[in-house]
Amino acid sequence: MGIIAWILIGLLAGFIAKALMPGKDPGGLIITMLIGIAGGLLGGWLGKVIFGVDSIDGFFDISTWIAAIVGSVILLALYRVLTGNKRHHSHA
Repeated sequence: MGIIAWILIGLLAGFIAKALMPGKDPGGLIITMLIGIAGGLLGGWLGKVIFGVDSIDGFFDISTWIAAIVGSVILLALYRVLTGNKRHHSHA
């Protein structure tokens, strides 16, 4: 896949990760895109290591999107821990 495809997947995977993990995060579109791109690579690597599959096959393959989203969620959670932006739960 080309760099434009990775940027697009990264942008969308980062956006989906933020939708799955609502909360306040510093950074905007650029941080979301970087988390998504790195998350796609992380997800692909984890898929290969854990399941022995090539999970980054092509732009329209579901495995590519699942890997990118899972990796993005992992990186977003780490980003929140490292920057101290955890969701606060109020007790009623």
